[in-house]
Parts: sequence; C-alpha cells; structure tokens
Amino acid sequence: MTVGSRSTVVRVPKAGELVAANLRRRIITGELGAGDPLPNESVLMEQFGVSRPTLREAFRILESESIITVLRGSRGGARVMAPDASVAARYAGLLLQYKGTPLVDVYRARASLEVSAVGVLAGPGHSEQLDKLAELIAEGAELVDDAVRFAHHDVQLHQSLVDLAGNETLTVLAGMLVHIIEAHNELFIAAQGDGHERPAARAAQRAYTKLLGYLRSGDAIAAQEFWRKHLDGIEKYMVGDSATTLVEVLS
Repeated sequence: MTVGSRSTVVRVPKAGELVAANLRRRIITGELGAGDPLPNESVLMEQFGVSRPTLREAFRILESESIITVLRGSRGGARVMAPDASVAARYAGLLLQYKGTPLVDVYRARASLEVSAVGVLAGPGHSEQLDKLAELIAEGAELVDDAVRFAHHDVQLHQSLVDLAGNETLTVLAGMLVHIIEAHNELFIAAQGDGHERPAARAAQRAYTKLLGYLRSGDAIAAQEFWRKHLDGIEKYMVGDSATTLVEVLS
C-alpha cells in the first residue's frame, strides 16, 4: 500500500452482532412487541444456524441496549422490552461527561429546543395542544409550596413544551437534557433548601401563565422573545458563573 493511500480493510461483523441486528430490527418494526418472549434458544439457534455461545452473545448485546431482558433459571428466557428514552439519556450524559461538558451547555441547548417549540405552538392549529399545556400549568399552581414536587413538575412541563410541538426527534433530544437537568435540580434543592426555592417556583408559575397568553394570541415573536429571556434567567439562577461540569452533576 503506497504512502497516503486509504485502507480498504472492511470489518466483518461477528455472528453474534448479525443475530442481534436481526432481532433488533424485528423489535423496532413491531414484529416482536414489548413483553413478548423471544423464541427459545434451540429454535433461534436452528433459525440462525449459530451455536449457543453466539446466540448468548447476541442476547448480551441486546440486553446492554435495554431492548430485551434475560431471566435466568428454569422459567427464564429472553423477553422484549420497549425502547426507553432514558437509556439514550444515560449514554448522552456519559458522552458529555467524558468531553468535560459544562453544565451551562445543557441549559443553553434546552433553551434552543424550547424556543423553537414555542414558535411552533404559537402558530395556527394548536389549540388542543395549548389546552393540554394549560392543564399542566394549572397542576403546577397546586405544587408551588412543595419545592421537590414542583421542581419535578417543572422539568416535565419544560419537556411538554417540546412534546406538544409534535417533532419526535426534538422530543427525544429534549428528554436527554431533561434527564441531566433534573439531576442538577435535585442537587441544587438539597444544597439551597426548600424555603429558598418557593419564590423561584412562584416566578416560574407566573412565567408559564404569561407564555400561555402569548401562545393563545398567536404572537410567535413575542412568545419566543419572552421565553428566551425567561430561560436565560433560569440559567443565571441555576448555574450563574459556575464552571460546573456534568461529571460533578451525574457522578
């Protein structure tokens, strides 16, 4: 091979990886539903023409992805699990920790997603979604004096803003950020105490109510500007000038 030429070596997947890929495809296409047992090992070994160790390697791959669970014992076997966004969130958190990502990055990424979602919700044809948002805001009004419960509700409400905009990809991405931010909330409340958080909870509740008014009026620009300013305030309150990284939050 001459200097500067590119390698043409192609990695051939192992048999266990190929079996895992086949089973994964059957799960995500709905051929195998959540809760369904996989065929027993002897059936799968014959179907794929592989040995028991190879099949079990495939099971280990799928189990590490949390899309099957393997029960041991005489009544054991592999059973399908629905793909869970929290698994993606954990991996995203690990990757960001490895990169030394500052916590402020997460808050700013969430702000970008939410401001985009607010612009969508302010458009025509979203009255049903805004009614659902109004219900969630009303639930929050009952929780403002309970810092822990309101913090959990607040994070879910932030997620709902993206959910209601109707873009599944953005919903999954927002879910990854929610996983991290909720962990930070718990640490923050534990350090500051419940009493410190009640004024912030009331301010957040007022902000949601004002945002809903902008959304119902259909004023997308005002809604986005208001929400961006609110989220900037949250960032300053929760992170400030801290150089905290995700390793300190998620470890």
